[in-house]
Amino acid sequence: MKKSDNHIKYTADAAAQAVDQALKVLEGKWKLSILFYLFDGKVMRFSDLERAIPEITQKMLTQQLRQLEADGLVGRTSYPEVPPRVEYRLTEWGQALCPTLDSLITWADHRPK
Repeated sequence: MKKSDNHIKYTADAAAQAVDQALKVLEGKWKLSILFYLFDGKVMRFSDLERAIPEITQKMLTQQLRQLEADGLVGRTSYPEVPPRVEYRLTEWGQALCPTLDSLITWADHRPK
């Protein structure tokens, strides 16, 4: 990897590794669905996400949210109320992923039939 003119130039191997690492962050059956529900600055409670993705179990939703939080894509805010209220939102870094995923959708739409 070389840095010049504020751009990082990757070798083919370094580029492949970087993309592989990025894909590992997004790996998981429900992560992309969760991210798409939270795009555009949306804030959702755990129960809202459960309703939005009815096929997901509570355990799986918890796991996926924890992984997204650990990877820095999702922020979690817990309020000391009864019953407890927890809200999820994308971090700035998570929100920056939106144009990339939009590009992937466009790319996939142009797949030869």
